[in-house]
Amino acid sequence: MSSPQRVALIGECMIELQEDGAGLLRRTFGGDTLNTAVYLSRLLHDKAVDINYVTALGDDPHSEAMLAAWQAEGIKTGLVQQLQGRVPGLYMIQVDPSGERHFSYWRDTSAAKAYFDAQVTPLEAALSDIDVLYFSGISLAILPEAGRERLLQAASTLRAAGGKVIFDNNYRPRLWRDAAEARQWYARAYASCDIALITLDDDIAMAAGVVTTEQALATALALPVPEVVVKQGGNDTVVRLAGQPPQSIQPTRVEKVVDTTAAGDSFGAGYVAARLTGHTPAEAAATGNTLAGTVIQHRGAIIATQAMPNIKL
Repeated sequence: MSSPQRVALIGECMIELQEDGAGLLRRTFGGDTLNTAVYLSRLLHDKAVDINYVTALGDDPHSEAMLAAWQAEGIKTGLVQQLQGRVPGLYMIQVDPSGERHFSYWRDTSAAKAYFDAQVTPLEAALSDIDVLYFSGISLAILPEAGRERLLQAASTLRAAGGKVIFDNNYRPRLWRDAAEARQWYARAYASCDIALITLDDDIAMAAGVVTTEQALATALALPVPEVVVKQGGNDTVVRLAGQPPQSIQPTRVEKVVDTTAAGDSFGAGYVAARLTGHTPAEAAATGNTLAGTVIQHRGAIIATQAMPNIKL
């Protein structure tokens, strides 16, 4: 029997507080790549794929609760570091009547920022056993410069050994000194990956100068990445394999958007799950759209297991 594919997703999971009426707050856990890991694990639970989350946590009760929650979702936690005296970051979500979310963050001393403080991290030590590495613009942004260098080096090492690297451009301006700094690191991330998942609005937000949607789309499709996926919200998703013309895939139509939290993260999970199980980019985009279309009809980043759509892979 062949060993399972091993997928590692690196980033930050935070305590999520969401207004739940009458001044009450509901506590859950979330973070872009963690959300993707959870949905990947649910989609691939019956496949020969191990989903591993890579981060640093503290030694506090919230960190222990996070680990237990991830393990209950089938996520492997052997690449997680627990740092004495540190705690996770925290964020609060407020959702407006249109379903758009607004965030407030408390994450400056988050344990995840210190993942690469170790001389050799669990991720670096395990690279030879990893088949796929998934990271995002937020994964890069939260790290100090030395940590970013080591993450990109790990990506390059994995690719050189035949592994695959996936980068989601998730852009949060407040995490960067300025857009120029972000563009520098994103260019290196694109050069280090096999699949780029691009939210076009984020791409436009960090562009140098004013660009139109058409210009941004053309620039994204011209990136030197073998596989490019451009997400455009309610408009068509566009996928492009190197040497082939782009394909447009209609998104899933949703009557009422409740909360757009984790829309892109869940799309990424659907897309990657489909690609790992042999589906074409167009089929994978349709899968990502189906999952994202379900997620945005519920509150919070992680929907209940019973609310998952019936996706066959």
